[in-house]
Amino acid sequence: MNILGLLRSRVAAALAKVTEHLDDDPALLASLLDMVRPSQNPQFGDYQVNCAMSLSKRLGQTARETAAAIVEHLDVADFCDPPEIAGPGFINLRLTNAWLQQQLAVAASDDRLGIEPVAQPRTYVVDYSSPNVAKPMHVGHIRSTVIGDSLARILRFLGHKVITDNHLGDWGTQFGMIIYGYKHFRDDNAYEAEPVAELSRLYRQVHALMEYHSNKRGLFDAENRVSAKMEELATHRALLPTGDKKRDSAQKKARHKLEQQVEKLAEDLGHVKEKISKVESDTTLYMLALKHEKIDQAVLEETAKLHQHDPENTALWEQFLPHCRAHIQRVYDRLGVVFDHELGESFYHDQLAGVVEDFEKAGLARESDGAMCVFLDGFDAPMIIRKRDGAFLYATTDLATIDYRVKEWAPDAILYVVDFRQGDHFSKLFAAAKKWRGDSLELRHVSFGTVTDDQGRPFKTRDGVAAGLEGLLDQAVGAAGAVLEESLSDLTAEERAEVADIVGHAAIKYADLSHNRTSDYKFSLEKMIALNGNTATYMQYAYARVQSIFRRGEIDINALRAQAPTILLDEPAERALALEILRFHDALSDVLNDYRPNVLTDYLFEQLAKAYSAFFEKCPVLKVDTPEQKSSRLLLCDLTARTIRQGLELLGIQVVDRM
Repeated sequence: MNILGLLRSRVAAALAKVTEHLDDDPALLASLLDMVRPSQNPQFGDYQVNCAMSLSKRLGQTARETAAAIVEHLDVADFCDPPEIAGPGFINLRLTNAWLQQQLAVAASDDRLGIEPVAQPRTYVVDYSSPNVAKPMHVGHIRSTVIGDSLARILRFLGHKVITDNHLGDWGTQFGMIIYGYKHFRDDNAYEAEPVAELSRLYRQVHALMEYHSNKRGLFDAENRVSAKMEELATHRALLPTGDKKRDSAQKKARHKLEQQVEKLAEDLGHVKEKISKVESDTTLYMLALKHEKIDQAVLEETAKLHQHDPENTALWEQFLPHCRAHIQRVYDRLGVVFDHELGESFYHDQLAGVVEDFEKAGLARESDGAMCVFLDGFDAPMIIRKRDGAFLYATTDLATIDYRVKEWAPDAILYVVDFRQGDHFSKLFAAAKKWRGDSLELRHVSFGTVTDDQGRPFKTRDGVAAGLEGLLDQAVGAAGAVLEESLSDLTAEERAEVADIVGHAAIKYADLSHNRTSDYKFSLEKMIALNGNTATYMQYAYARVQSIFRRGEIDINALRAQAPTILLDEPAERALALEILRFHDALSDVLNDYRPNVLTDYLFEQLAKAYSAFFEKCPVLKVDTPEQKSSRLLLCDLTARTIRQGLELLGIQVVDRM
């Protein structure tokens, strides 16, 4: 039961009778209904309707008069006590115990905990993970993968049609780099032993050489930029005070801005010199750099040959790809992530010329300096869909992808779960796509922040490479095993390993999902595995604690469910727990308001787990006065555990019966 949804529908009906033309202003109606929220303090009831203050200004009334008018038309007698008006115009609502008991009985007898599918399902395409298959997955891929997977699970559970697509980076310049590296630098023994590791090494080596030559070419200009800005700063510092406070203040701000610019340019120059020095101090690498002076152009040529289906390069690509895909699949298998489709960039290659032609014919693109560009309102620079040398870009591929998805799957919405740094790209892409394919399709960039180290920098290994995801998963499993070793001492080694595997993987996933997706977060295995606080380990322990009650009491929980005993709500802690169990649907609906899985983790920990902890402390379960009370409390425990299990499953996390 979506309590919040039910309340808002009743409030909407009341508002329609209090004021006219709300249907003509959906934004206003949505803002008013958004003020129907759970109460922060139980003494003010279970829910509050706080929109009377905003609406009263439109009606020329006091807020209490508007609140009284809303209450007069508010039909909630079938599940609420009579509404109460408090303060300047708050409307407090308290659900009746009889209705709560009825809803708990429905939840207890239903595999879906009483959560009905949406009345009007939508079709969603969720695009997430999308690694560059030329390299092993690293810590940066965890966010897109687990956020996208959890959103797909929640959307499906609520009754929407969901199509997941892993838009793999299996084409383009990265393979031109690997092909060049394979032809010039490969170690045959290393490739035979571990193909992906060797291909990754080749990619890094070619990248290092390309970066070296790029830095060398740009060094002179970088030095000149620093010198010019320093001269500008020196000139500004020589300016004498004018005696005009406003003008002197402006000069001071301008000088400070110049100082910051000099500092930034000098810092960038320092990084460039450091990278150049790193190569030149490595005799082997430096000799390779001298020998492969035109590596940038050579890589582009190898890429072009691949795109033109050159037999040799196509054969190499077909040889490399299975190894790369198998390595990535191993990570997905560990994370329990499954895709409906994995249509990579290569799938769309032959469609790109048609996209450009379509844009030209529709008058949406024109040539500029030899390149084909889409000029969009509100953007300083155009979106290039074909370079002057005839090469296509990511934007072209993404447009072809949208076209394919619209034709094949007819979605109502496409969600792109991608790093926030791609924000400008998606803004242009969506603007161009709406011009091309119409405005009815929802295109949404579900952006996320960065995984950082203790210093707030992107999380990397000691050698400066992004930390490998598979290695971090291994560390998490090992850490989980160490934390749980004592409590699982009576299990077999195989059983302990299975629990550690589930808990370790869950810790990595939950730590990511419990943060607001737009925020950065610090990677800390110690905190992720902790048995207290908002962690997967704590939530899994809460579930296991309920199972231990059933074991100690020798309770056949399936038989108890079949008996369908009445759940008693005599104690405040019983009622508070019951209310939080029934708010599960509210939490899932709230996740989709802005596609934020942390809303679900917050509900599981801050609301459900804490309510259960208070219940567990104040309400004995096995040692009680009457059989009715025992059955009632056991069923409350069971509903709590089932809600935790279902909530974690929607986050892609398993539970264990013992910890």
